[in-house]
Amino acid sequence: MSSNPSSVHSDSNTESPTAKIHTRPWAATLILTGGILLLVLGMALSISFGAADIQLGVVWKAVFDFNPDLTPHQIIWEIRLPRVLGGAMVGACFAVAGAIMQGMTRNPLADSGLLGLNAGAGFALAICFAFFPGMPYMYIIMYSFLGAGLGVLLVYGFGAASRSGLTPLRLVLAGAAVSAMLSALSEGIALYFRIGQDLAFWTAGGVAGTKWSHLQVMFPWVLGALIVGLIISRSITLLSLGEDIAVGLGQRTGLIKLLGLIVVLILAGTAVSVVGAVGFVGLIIPHLTRKLVGVDYRWIIPCSAVMGSLLLVFSDLAARMINPPYETPIGALVALIGVPFFLYLARKERRSL
Repeated sequence: MSSNPSSVHSDSNTESPTAKIHTRPWAATLILTGGILLLVLGMALSISFGAADIQLGVVWKAVFDFNPDLTPHQIIWEIRLPRVLGGAMVGACFAVAGAIMQGMTRNPLADSGLLGLNAGAGFALAICFAFFPGMPYMYIIMYSFLGAGLGVLLVYGFGAASRSGLTPLRLVLAGAAVSAMLSALSEGIALYFRIGQDLAFWTAGGVAGTKWSHLQVMFPWVLGALIVGLIISRSITLLSLGEDIAVGLGQRTGLIKLLGLIVVLILAGTAVSVVGAVGFVGLIIPHLTRKLVGVDYRWIIPCSAVMGSLLLVFSDLAARMINPPYETPIGALVALIGVPFFLYLARKERRSL
């Protein structure tokens, strides 16, 4: 008889880590279905609005019955459609990268912009423009990956150079310092080699220059990274509960962290190579998603991708509506939301920092 209570007690202890995983599948399903419908509507509105306003009916015909002899159809296919698709793809990249970083590090302030990835990729772009003008976009993306990796190495190297270890506050401070250093180097290269105009677009942030050739190169990288992120999503959920719990449940945490870091580098590097220095997307969206769907990354990752796409598509639309026919940089619009949100999180987490 004495064995029964002990076995029950053992079972309850075994189940206790996973019992911490609170999730709302119904909310996630609603976000995915409703978000995709809203994303399609937002993309249609974004395509129709611009220097030459185009009716939604014309957009429909141009997408499904393209006529190269019609000027509105040419505007839609050659300029606006790749721009909107690029914005949606970039938003998903930043959001999923931030979600994976926050899950792996258990750091609520983790974001590709705050931790040096964006600045590192921008530094690599400055080198490309200065020393290798006219480089094919495929190689520009590769340099962006390397630059993002350099930013991560510097941030973690400086942040860990302390007896007390790598705390969330030290990580953010190291990220700010490294980002400032790499941004200054990028600006110095731009001034010396007179490539300021080439870098101005990436500094401000925007998707106006996105072309079909960019999307063709981006898509396989982004799709592969998102698939790997979904495959390791359950392991990231366990890591977010604590590394000891993940190891106790049989997870190979070193391999998961390596795969997660590769996914983040690919997503952040690809996004920066297209849209430039747009921060805070990976900070805002994962937090909002966790509030809505819970802490299971099997739902957080796809929902973050949809919500990140929504944020960038509607931000791009707003950027063209504020002061037409001129465009407001997307990075500035997102920062108006992101900076107060960052200060709120920093204040909320001040005890743990």
